[in-house]
This record gives sequence, structure tokens and C-alpha cells, in this order.
Amino acid sequence: MTGRPELPRPPDVLDWALPAPVLDDGGGRFLGGVPFAAPPGCRPLELDLHLPAPGAVPPPVVVFVHGGGWATGDRRWLGPTPLAHLVGDLARAGLAVAAVDHRLSSEATWPAPRDDVRAAVRFLRARADELGVDASRLGLWGESAGGHLALAVAVEVDPLDTGPRPTAVVAWYAPTDLATVASDGGGDPEGPDAAGSREARLLGRPVSADPDLTADASPARHVDPAAGPTRFLLLHGEADRFVSVRQVARMEQALVTAGAPVRVRTWPGADHLWVGSPAAAAEALTETVQFLREHLT
Repeated sequence: MTGRPELPRPPDVLDWALPAPVLDDGGGRFLGGVPFAAPPGCRPLELDLHLPAPGAVPPPVVVFVHGGGWATGDRRWLGPTPLAHLVGDLARAGLAVAAVDHRLSSEATWPAPRDDVRAAVRFLRARADELGVDASRLGLWGESAGGHLALAVAVEVDPLDTGPRPTAVVAWYAPTDLATVASDGGGDPEGPDAAGSREARLLGRPVSADPDLTADASPARHVDPAAGPTRFLLLHGEADRFVSVRQVARMEQALVTAGAPVRVRTWPGADHLWVGSPAAAAEALTETVQFLREHLT
């Protein structure tokens, strides 16, 4: 008798066929539901790629990471600002946008969501020619928990990625040091050590239970000078009740200490999601587009 036949291995996600692009009236292209990773025991993770009208050279690409307290949301969600608005503004600036999913805290704990964003970056690099983007000019942009993940990816070198570092990173009202979110005057109303808090669900345990894990999940705690030369833009509301503006100050200090170029802007009266300040929402979007265009194109 022969042994049990070996089952065929499923194809690597890097070899999966790409969906056909959908064209819009302005000549741009949209590739929806592109699988970029297949974590064991989890759904395939997908991204939506929004491409501007073709030009003489492939466009730079911005990886957008959604918020939602690491527990909710998906790649189509951008808080109070329609994602289509952002995509349109960036397309007119000659930039592609890859809006990516990541595992939520009900599916996997830290560092899974950071590793998912890293996997999206590696996928864009590996298939840049097919996708029609220049992944050597790559930016990261996220809001709230997505801003935290964008910063986490940017400040550390991915050992599996041999490509250049992200060129520019934008974070809107992002938590940066999980150990101090509550003491700074923000965080989950239950407190970070409550089993059901956003922070505890991300870590899989209360914030105080594992200081090393909490530090690993805190971008402000381990900015790697070798991760440069990335430029950072940090935007925050001074009246934010969920993520205190003190968190942006902690990130700014860590980046300055590491010698990373960073620009910070805050708005008085603006709460989380820019609630209470329509002017802050509009100005933050404008400044984000200008910053990414300046450093990527």
C-alpha cells in the first residue's frame, strides 16, 4: 500500500488572480476586493485599490488604514469623511489609494493587525507592476486606531520587507502610548484594565498585565532610528475625549528624539472624528492631501 496522497497546497495569495478594473468617468480605475493576505484560521484580507487616470509613470500609492477602536470598521469606512472624497482629492493629486482591511480584535490580538498592514505593504511591492503603482513611493495614512497602526508600521523595520521605508505617514487623532492613554485623559470609558476595553481587547489582556506587550503596541515607545527617512504629519483635536491630544505630544517627542522629521497641527474645540469642528475636518483633509502630494510626488 502506498502512503496517504499529499494534498495540493493552496496557491499563495501573491499568485491569486487580480479582479478586472472598473473604469470611472474621469479615467480612473478601481480594483475592489483584492486579496492580499490569508492568515491561518481567518478570512482572506482584502484591499480596494483606487487608481488615478493613467499618466506617463505609475502613481505613488497611499495605504489607508481605517479606525474603529481595533474592533469595528472596514476598508470602506472613514469616520465622518466620505472615503470617496479623500480618494477623489488624492486622485486629482496623482496618487493611488489602497484601502486595506486588517484583523479586528475579535479575530486576533496584537500584533496581528500591525502584521496585516505590513502584509498589505509587501503585497503592493510584490505586485506593483501588475497593479500599476510605484510602491517605492509609498505613504501610510490612518485615522484613530488606523492611525495607530500606520504609525506602528512606520516606526519599525519589517524584517520581511526589503523595500524602501514608507516615504510619508499621516495619523489623525491616533493613540500612541497605550500605557498612558487613560492617564492622559482618554481611552475606553471602562478603563484600559477592564476586560472589555478597546485596549484590552487589542492586547488580549489588561494593559497593566503585560508591560512589554503594551510597550510593543505603543509606537511612541519604540521609534527605531533605522526606520527612517520617513516624514510624519500628526493631526489631532484639542478637545478629543477618546484620545487625548497629549498622545500626539508623546509621539512627536519620540520622533524628534529619533531625528525623524515631524509636523504637528492641533485644532481647539475639535473632538474625536473632528466632532464639533467642521473647519478642522476640512482643513485636516486638505493638509493631508497636500502633505502626501508634497512628499510622494
